[in-house]
Amino acid sequence: MIHPNNNPSVAPAHAAAPVAAGAEAPLPLVVERVLGEGCDPTQACPVEAATRAGLAVRVVTLVVVLLPLVGLAAAVAMLWGAPFHWVYLTVFGAMYLLTALGIGVGFHRLFTHRSFETGAVFRFIWGVLGSMAVEGPLIRWVAVHRRHHQHADTPGDPHSPHAAPDEDHDHPASTGGVLRGAWHAHIGWMFEPGPTDADLQRYVPDLLKDPVVRFVSSTFALWVVLGLVLPAAVAGILTGTWTGVLLGFLWGGLVRVLLVHHVTWSINSVCHLWGTRPFQTRDESRDNPIFGVLALGEGWHNAHHAFPASARHGLAWWKLDLNYLVIKAMELMRLARNVRVPDPDRIALRRRLGNGGAAVVQ
Repeated sequence: MIHPNNNPSVAPAHAAAPVAAGAEAPLPLVVERVLGEGCDPTQACPVEAATRAGLAVRVVTLVVVLLPLVGLAAAVAMLWGAPFHWVYLTVFGAMYLLTALGIGVGFHRLFTHRSFETGAVFRFIWGVLGSMAVEGPLIRWVAVHRRHHQHADTPGDPHSPHAAPDEDHDHPASTGGVLRGAWHAHIGWMFEPGPTDADLQRYVPDLLKDPVVRFVSSTFALWVVLGLVLPAAVAGILTGTWTGVLLGFLWGGLVRVLLVHHVTWSINSVCHLWGTRPFQTRDESRDNPIFGVLALGEGWHNAHHAFPASARHGLAWWKLDLNYLVIKAMELMRLARNVRVPDPDRIALRRRLGNGGAAVVQ
């Protein structure tokens, strides 16, 4: 089973354990399943009824989706009058790397799946970097993702290309049905209602107790603004021009957000439709090498669904997983502890059970 530092004495994530006197009570079962092997397929996972998101929420979501596209158009248009400078490529690349790591290492592996532990300073840093990706407040992001794992590709999954989120049926297998499902998983789901207060109590009780996480999540707008202002300021200083400020804002801000968004959203859509399935899972997750690279390791999605609590998703030597390399570097510098990775025997067993060990491309 998944355990810290390959220590076989550690119990599976979903196994019940006694609570010592004075110790904190275990997490609710739904959270334990998400952090471990996923929702028990032998038990029904209740699906909460949802209503249409409010107008204000839909308008804000539309702005967040469209504004980076406007930024890309403006950045390309300005190439006609202002030569592309290495500074703009640098701020674009640096901000992409930092915020993509913020999502993969921070929001996903640290806060959602608790695949490693770190101190308050680095919880703050990873929370801020993930917030700069403009994908929503930390606590709500984690709640949505934990619900995704509980209901993966079944009714109740908020962003499955296969199952309608709150209805007892799948998207049709026709071309039109596949396209509608892909659209819903990529963007459409964001126009649906977000997690309620009851959802937060159910899915993220651990994060609600963490003052660092609560602070970062409640100041989400501040980090969004910082993520847009920072590249503008750096580019302005390095070029010494107001044009540099504007182009730094466009390339390191809006265009970078656009790429991070669509790479992240493609894990929800593309990586549940196209790729290989080397491991047995109860869902339609896929390992996709394109997004394995672009998403810094998040695209090895079938491996992630097979071992959701693992800090490593690229479970073969050739599967680049930059997010895991960062976590491993933190561990070597004693900045991370209890790094959870799958036991080799468990990997082999799950691979043997999954289609006889042969990857299936669909």
